[in-house]
Amino acid sequence: MTANLLLLLLSIGVLVAGAELLVRGAGRLALRFGVSHFVIGVTVVGFGTSAPELAASIASATTGHAEIAVGNVIGSNIMNIALVLGVTAMIAPIPVDRGIIRRETIVMIAVSFVPLAALATHRTVGRLFGATMTAGLLAFLWWSFTSSRRDGGHPAEDEAIPAAPGRGGMSMLLDLVVMGAGLVLLVLGADRLVSSATEVARGLGVSEVVIGLTIVAGGTSAPELATSLIAVARGKTDLGVGNILGSCVFNILGILGITAIVTPIEIPIEVFQFDLPVMILVAIATIPILFSGHRISRVEGCVLTASFVIYTVLLFAGWPFPADRGTKVDSPASVVDPDQARADDESIWSRTHS
Repeated sequence: MTANLLLLLLSIGVLVAGAELLVRGAGRLALRFGVSHFVIGVTVVGFGTSAPELAASIASATTGHAEIAVGNVIGSNIMNIALVLGVTAMIAPIPVDRGIIRRETIVMIAVSFVPLAALATHRTVGRLFGATMTAGLLAFLWWSFTSSRRDGGHPAEDEAIPAAPGRGGMSMLLDLVVMGAGLVLLVLGADRLVSSATEVARGLGVSEVVIGLTIVAGGTSAPELATSLIAVARGKTDLGVGNILGSCVFNILGILGITAIVTPIEIPIEVFQFDLPVMILVAIATIPILFSGHRISRVEGCVLTASFVIYTVLLFAGWPFPADRGTKVDSPASVVDPDQARADDESIWSRTHS
C-alpha cells in the first residue's frame, strides 16, 4: 500500500513536470504570435494543463478502467472551479475583467450540460458523440481567437522571450522540442498514475469512480492549481482565470470526446444522479462570483474551497452512495481460482445428490 502511494505521488510529479514543459513551450510559441494573456489562458495554457487529464483518461479507458476516466473528467472540473479557483482567491483576491470572461464563462456552463446527452444513448458516449464534442472544441478554439482579435485584445508580453533576429526558427524549434518532452512525460506519468491509483483503490476497497473523482482528478488538476497560483502571483490574473475556464471546457469536449473516439465510454448511473449535478451546480456558481464585482474575494474563495471539501468528505463517507458504488476494483482476496471454484461446485453437487 505504501509503495503504491509513493508511486502515485511520483506519477503525479511526472505529470506536473510534463505539463510544465508543455505549457512553457506552447506558451512561448503562442506569445510569438502576439496573442492576449486571456486567450493564452483559455486555449494554450488551459488545454496544456488539461493534457494530464487527457493522457490519464485515455490510459484508463484503454486498459478497461473507463469509470476512472469518467470520474477524472467530472472530478477535475469540480476541482478546477471549487478548489483551484477557491484556493487561488483565498491566497490573493483575483481581479477580473467582466467584459473579457463573460462569453467564456457562459460557454463553460453550457458545456457542463453536454454529458447529459448521453442519457439518450443508454448512458454511453460513443465515437460519433465523441467526434461531435471534439469538433465543438475546435470551434470553441477558433471562436476564442477570432473574437479576441475582433475585440482588440491586448497582445501578451513576456520578458522571457528576447528578440533574437535571425534565430527565430531555432527558437521556435526549441519550443517544439520542449513541448514534445512535456508530452512524453505526460504519457508516462498518466500510465503510472492509472496503475497506481487502481492499486490504491484495491487497498481502500472503493470504486473506480470515487478514485477517479478524487485521487486521479486531484493529481491531474495539480498543473491548473500551480499555473493559476503563479499567474495570479505575477499579476496575470486573466491568464489564471482563463486557464481554469479553458480547462473545464477542454475536459468535457476534448478529454471525454477524444477518449470516446478511442473507445466508447459508459457513464455510471450514480454519476448522473450525484456527481454530474454537482459539477453543473459548481459551474453555475461562477455566475454571481465572476459577475458580482470586479474581483473574486477571499470570502468567495473560502466558500468555493469549503464546498469542495464537503463534496470530497461526502464521497468517502458514502453519501448519497456507498464509497464502493458501481464496479468495485477487484481486490486480490476477491479473485477466485477457477480450479478451486470448479472443485467447490463438484463438492456441492455430490453432497446435494448423495
